Parts: sequence; C-alpha cells; structure tokens
Amino acid sequence: MGEINMDDEYQKLMKYFKNPKNVGIINNPDGYARVKNPICGDLTDIYIKIEKNRIKQVKFKSFGCLVTIASASALSKAVKDKNLDEIVETINPVETLIGLLMKEFGNLPREKLHCPPAPVHALLLAISDYYKKSNRLDKLKKIDNVLSDIEKYYKK
Repeated sequence: MGEINMDDEYQKLMKYFKNPKNVGIINNPDGYARVKNPICGDLTDIYIKIEKNRIKQVKFKSFGCLVTIASASALSKAVKDKNLDEIVETINPVETLIGLLMKEFGNLPREKLHCPPAPVHALLLAISDYYKKSNRLDKLKKIDNVLSDIEKYYKK
C-alpha cells in the first residue's frame, strides 16, 4: 500500500480513534461476536440490534491499536440502518466492507493492513449469530460460506 499521508489519511484515522462512534455494549443484543485478530491479538466485540432486517443499533468495544479502533468505529457508522441483505448478499461481503474502510482511510501502512478485517469479521459473525438465534437457516448458510475463507484477509 505505501506510506501513510500524515495530512489526510492519518487525520481521518485520528478522527475515528479520538472520537469513536458507537462505542459500548448493547444489553440483550440480537447478534454478538468477539474476534481476536490472529496477527496481533487485538480484540473487537460487535453488538447488533435488528429491526425489520435492518441494523438499527450497532455498538463495539475494542482492545487494540489506533487502526483497529478507527476501523470498528467507521464500520459501525457505515452499517447502521443498513438492510442485512445489502451487507450479506453482495458478491463478496468481506471485500465490500473492507473496501469501505480502505476508501474512508486511504492508504494504510503495509504493517497495519491486518487491522481492518477484524471488525468486519466480528460484524459478520454477529450477523451470523442473529441468523442462528432467529432460525434463518438459508441466510446462515450464505454467511457461513462467506466466513469460511475470511482468514485470507488478515495480511501481515
């Protein structure tokens, strides 16, 4: 990817890091997941509330670096009020969601490219948890297929 532009990309990251959106927990969430980044060990929890197939509320907690926290914040903002089908039924939901983050942040240093996949992974697992709880087996099969190769998105 290249070096970070301290004027633009760094400022965008710092905005989300210093003033993260949607931090916290949701009591009795419709979907929840915790992901431990396999490269660096950062933890990200995602909680979601669903109404009429839309993410009406999303919260996150993260114990991680600036890029992980900024990514979770930006992702939570991007998916709030989205229809689950808009997220899950795209050709490649993982690439689409990571692409949203990369568009928001621009070039990240190569050594930080492993950070954005963790919040995306947690969100998709939280949606999977919701599908399990609501017995939506058709949707569960689709998201499980998406999640089956997510490890390749964690880059060193």
